[in-house]
Amino acid sequence: MTVGFVLGGGGVRGAVHLGMLQALFDEGIRPGLVVGTSIGAINGAALAADPTPGVLERLVETWASPAAAAVYGDSWPRQLRRLAQSRTHLNSAEPLRRLLVDILGEDATFESLEVPLAVTAASIERAAEVWFDSGPLVPAVLASSSVPGVLPPTEIGGEHFIDGGIVNSIPLGEAVRRGATTIYVLQVGRIEEQLTKPANPADVARISFEVARRHRFTREITDVPADVTVHVLPSGGPVPGDEKLGSYKRLEVTRQRIEQARTSTAAYLAGRRP
Repeated sequence: MTVGFVLGGGGVRGAVHLGMLQALFDEGIRPGLVVGTSIGAINGAALAADPTPGVLERLVETWASPAAAAVYGDSWPRQLRRLAQSRTHLNSAEPLRRLLVDILGEDATFESLEVPLAVTAASIERAAEVWFDSGPLVPAVLASSSVPGVLPPTEIGGEHFIDGGIVNSIPLGEAVRRGATTIYVLQVGRIEEQLTKPANPADVARISFEVARRHRFTREITDVPADVTVHVLPSGGPVPGDEKLGSYKRLEVTRQRIEQARTSTAAYLAGRRP
């Protein structure tokens, strides 16, 4: 049996991954394979490097740190100046790259990880989903986390990549393809929320993106083979303000997200004990 952890995308809402992992570790559940997208690639890479409860304290400290706040922390005037200069993005990728180096190490490779890891990014030139599972780790994770318009595309080997959530937000099917037989899906909570008719331009953008995000997961979960068991872990629900477009920068509620997810996932797992 291969236990797969699938860590989905979702920006700062990815803090829920840490609460879910705490509950899984408390039940003695460890990954034999990690698959991640975007924030799930970041947390997943840290997990694959150290698949023990010890990784959680480090990640909690990281996501509550000034270094994490700096990833999207430029003032609006500086962001607008950068957009005017670059014509493509609001923030520099350097704070995120430094954060990844701090978490993973400058010279980390997929081959050096304790547990096999695969992360996805969207290739601009190929208009395709691309999976990374060998070679240098930091560039691949950065590519998977390069939110369009917020960060610049990441160049690897002359090819440009943007956030993996564009092509595969919750990569359940990839975990199945790679041989996982029991899969825990660590999603950030959006699939638990009911969509409604948009009422304003911001709603149109948000809801359209959510439809694009969710339809693939819905299809993949219905196509899971009969001999594969899937557990979609609960996030504990949104926190006030998550409906806003600027919510991707809100780190101040990180610990609240973690605790909500830990409590909800612990209850879910307790209800499935033999």
